[in-house]
Amino acid sequence: MTAETKPAATILLLRDDPAFQVLMVKRHHQIDFASGALVFPGGKTHAGDHDPAWADHCLGWERLDAEQRALRIAAIREAYEEAGILLAERLDGQPFAEACDPAVRSAVDRGERAFLDVVRELGVRLSLDALTVFARWITPTMMPKRFDTWFYVVRAPEGQLAACDGRETVDAEWIPPAEILRLAEAGERTVIFPTRMNVQLLAEGDSAADAVARAQARPLVTVLPQVETRAEGRVLVLPPDAGYGAVAEPMDRIMG
Repeated sequence: MTAETKPAATILLLRDDPAFQVLMVKRHHQIDFASGALVFPGGKTHAGDHDPAWADHCLGWERLDAEQRALRIAAIREAYEEAGILLAERLDGQPFAEACDPAVRSAVDRGERAFLDVVRELGVRLSLDALTVFARWITPTMMPKRFDTWFYVVRAPEGQLAACDGRETVDAEWIPPAEILRLAEAGERTVIFPTRMNVQLLAEGDSAADAVARAQARPLVTVLPQVETRAEGRVLVLPPDAGYGAVAEPMDRIMG
């Protein structure tokens, strides 16, 4: 029986100073999925992400459908929880640039505080319209846990420092995309297949603005990897028009 997919959102936070870099967080070794791996901040959507009261606390609300609203709120919430970065602006139009309280972040992560209440109290509105769709991946049908994950790319706000949450993530670091690929190839860091493919796509850009522009121009092709048996063995294949090139990843590399 094929497992049901759960909606999820992931965010690629970019900066150019001191170089073109993306924020990666290291998963805690006790987390059941991708433990110890370098990943983008992200996770499943929560019921609170669908609260209609968000309409008064978001920018770009009218231009998005209900699904995209919830997914983008989830992506911003995950960046807040896991990395301490809040993509928002104050009611006077100035960008939010303060450090995020670790205790409040932890309470939101544990479900003890509603993210909406935190945003209300801070007097800010989430920048939903600042996010650009980068990719959409659906976990292969043979996997026991499956997600329908939307990847978003955005320029990180200046003046905010990334800090891991210490629970799901134990490190937060800015790394050039090409360096992430080198670390993965050398076996120095664990980078799971979907992350590696999207870092590879990100590495085609040479700046945050270039990466965002490329994402805006690229047609969105949903990636549902398929397993094929070839002469060299079983491989995972991506749609040829999704922007990743001809990909045939050995299954033993993914499952091992």
